[in-house]
Amino acid sequence: MLAIGMRLSEGKIQSKMSMIAVNYVACLVVGVCFTGVSGLIPSGEGVGPMLGMGAFNGVFYMFGLVLNQYNIPRNGVVLTSVFSKMGGLLIPLVVSILVFREDPTMLQIVGFLISAVAIVMICQRGEKTSAAKLSVGGLAVLFLSDGCAGIMAKVFQEMGNPLMGDHFLFVTFGVALILCVIVILVKGERLGKSELFFGLLIGIPNFMQAKFQLMAMETIPAVIVYPMKSVGTIVVITLAGVLMFREKLSKVQMVALAAILVSLVLLNI
Repeated sequence: MLAIGMRLSEGKIQSKMSMIAVNYVACLVVGVCFTGVSGLIPSGEGVGPMLGMGAFNGVFYMFGLVLNQYNIPRNGVVLTSVFSKMGGLLIPLVVSILVFREDPTMLQIVGFLISAVAIVMICQRGEKTSAAKLSVGGLAVLFLSDGCAGIMAKVFQEMGNPLMGDHFLFVTFGVALILCVIVILVKGERLGKSELFFGLLIGIPNFMQAKFQLMAMETIPAVIVYPMKSVGTIVVITLAGVLMFREKLSKVQMVALAAILVSLVLLNI
């Protein structure tokens, strides 16, 4: 829903950063709905680590957004999307296995490998980028940044107080909002009605996807959660592109969709 909302905003807004700022404000409002005004200020064991992890997560959220805007004109949408999604998939999985000692089954490993290949395949849209224009460094930093943003949910789930999940998200989006406002002031961008409307539209699903991810990892291993989130998102966005925006899938993309369905089955065995 977040990606679909941003797609709907194309050509209708003049300041993407202002829309993102409104989105973060909406996230904070939704966060207060869960914590309650009286429970907004956390207390008890684990407040310090929660604040630190939430702040780091917020920085990575905003940094990833800036890196996407940097990479798209230099490396194209395809490479930027692939490196972003693969970073958000590979780094959390590697850390979950090596650091937090999760032990995936062989079928789940196969399912993960299929989903990784499918992500690369489905991002292919015939776009070409010249070698002279390619910014490998920008793609590498994007890969690491999105991977770090992805793993923070697992780090909090393992090392934080599970009763402070909503506070963790509130701090995350609060820090991201502050950084976003700084960028807006530096660039001199303004907030219009369209930015306000679409910012509110994407804010609720943005908060909820983060909350549901935390909830999922309370009972489901990260080696299942992260691939399910990645490939599930791709399936929904692809179907929305076909049904809502009249996009056409290539044969490679249709094969990738079929591979994704296979990977979803294997990940859940």
